[in-house]
Amino acid sequence: MRLRGSAATLLGMHRQDLAAATHPFDADTAVAPTGDGRFVATISDRWDRLGGGPNGGYLVATCLQALSQVLPFEDPLVVSAFFLRPATAGPAEVHADLVRAGRRVATGEARLVQEGKERVRVVSTFTDLAGAAGRTEVLGSRPDLPVPEDCVDPLAGTTLEGVTIADRMEYRLPELPGWWQGRPSGKPSAELWARFKEPRDPDLLALPLIVDAAAPAVLELGELGSTTLELTVHLRGRPTPGWLACRSSTRYVIDGYHEEDFEIWDSSGRLVAQGRQLAILANSRA
Repeated sequence: MRLRGSAATLLGMHRQDLAAATHPFDADTAVAPTGDGRFVATISDRWDRLGGGPNGGYLVATCLQALSQVLPFEDPLVVSAFFLRPATAGPAEVHADLVRAGRRVATGEARLVQEGKERVRVVSTFTDLAGAAGRTEVLGSRPDLPVPEDCVDPLAGTTLEGVTIADRMEYRLPELPGWWQGRPSGKPSAELWARFKEPRDPDLLALPLIVDAAAPAVLELGELGSTTLELTVHLRGRPTPGWLACRSSTRYVIDGYHEEDFEIWDSSGRLVAQGRQLAILANSRA
């Protein structure tokens, strides 16, 4: 992608802002407006996933930063992202547009573009969750996990070559998963604690990243990984500070495609995010 004139100058200023930011997530998802719903960004290599390339949830969070500046409400409520081409570390543009605004919700669309090609398309509806009121029925339950201090850190003393997102996030599990020990259990599910490694409270813009940041549940089937084609996240509440209790599972693998469901519960015991993605297993034919 070539930037000329004021856009190139703004990108240089944007990079200086990134260097001064206090947390990697805020630095690496920051966008700078160039006018008319257009933003410049720098995709970082600090959030690379298993299999290589930037994590999909990280790219979604970057798009949401742009949408938060063009929509009249503060809180993302539902997000749906399609991953059209692999993104790479380096300059990017985000084109963000308001589609419709009502009294309670507003919907917008964002497109992340590199070298003239659209890489990710995000459609999101925003609202004000602080003003939400109505009937509440929670028929599920938070994962029944030991406190994080009594759990295992699977990454302790370990370096995952190229998986830089492992340097940004930390996890605690009741025990090491079977796939980690070279003995996949055949049960593609997991319950775990998650948070940023560098201290930062979770918020609504971070939850789409965290939904997509853990190891895929299909590793327990002996798979080497998978690539997300589409990700949908429902944001159910503003999270309280502290560790997040998470649950992931896959029930159906059909012709190399699989779904993964993900839940996030905050430190107060509230469900704050649900995710579902459709992904293709590594080495499968599209």
